[in-house]
Amino acid sequence: MNKNKINANASNERWGDKEKALWFFEQQVQRSYFDDVVVKIDLLKNDFDVEQYGALDYETNSYPLYVVKTRDWNTQKKTALITGGVHGYETSGVHGAIRFLEKHALNYTKHFNIVVAPCVSPWGYETINRWNPKAIDPNRSFYTDSPAEESARLMECVASLNGDITVHIDLHETTDTDNTVFRPALAARDAVEQPDWNIPDGFYLVADTFNPVDDFQKAIIKSVKQVTHIAPSDEHGNIIGEPVSQEGVISYDVKKLWLCTGFSNSQYCTTTEVYPDSPKVTDENCVLAQVAAITGGLDYIVSQIKS
Repeated sequence: MNKNKINANASNERWGDKEKALWFFEQQVQRSYFDDVVVKIDLLKNDFDVEQYGALDYETNSYPLYVVKTRDWNTQKKTALITGGVHGYETSGVHGAIRFLEKHALNYTKHFNIVVAPCVSPWGYETINRWNPKAIDPNRSFYTDSPAEESARLMECVASLNGDITVHIDLHETTDTDNTVFRPALAARDAVEQPDWNIPDGFYLVADTFNPVDDFQKAIIKSVKQVTHIAPSDEHGNIIGEPVSQEGVISYDVKKLWLCTGFSNSQYCTTTEVYPDSPKVTDENCVLAQVAAITGGLDYIVSQIKS
């Protein structure tokens, strides 16, 4: 990891309500959740059950939250949960989840009940933000009585499903703005210096330290390799400061960090990380990489069912 530090705010004090409010009013809508996402979700109603599982009522707008489910739910089948847009600015996660539904999900209904939350953080999608309007990171907020409504509503939705989650794939990106925008904001909000990440050029996965399911991760990397390049480890054998356990895979304690993949208690879980700022990729390539991650993971589990 780069030894450079991102400085905390000049006052060296954590943000209070005033500072968070000022940050909120500086944010601007840059694209439309309704035009980009909801329209596409509506078109899925012919083949899937589309349900609204809540709404986020913020000062600037009200955002309905949608989950898309395969029909003929059967408790004898395994259940696959796909989440996108937990960090709203990570575009390919949102559109990768939708593309999977459009092109591939019906191919897996023999083995899985499939439930997809394409855009968990619609305000973040519109303002291209990692946080929600309260300056809370939803992907550090998946715990009981969460202050992030995005996280709380999704947990309630998943808890209402009939049966355990077998596989949970959470679709993310690592971007150059992590260093230039979001980590400086984190340093300012918390008055704590943040390390400046070496942003890796390529796709990688984040497994659960205490349940890494290495063969599952390996199968996803193999699938994604057909679409885009995998991030190399740095000179220390790390990716974003974490040791690489196998090609393109690092691990976090997902429950301790309250990450999205931790709350579902799935047998198989992973977080994808696409790098959209690489000169080697296009927006379409990034979406296809997310789809390849989902299909690669599900294909692996199907192979285990058959064996």
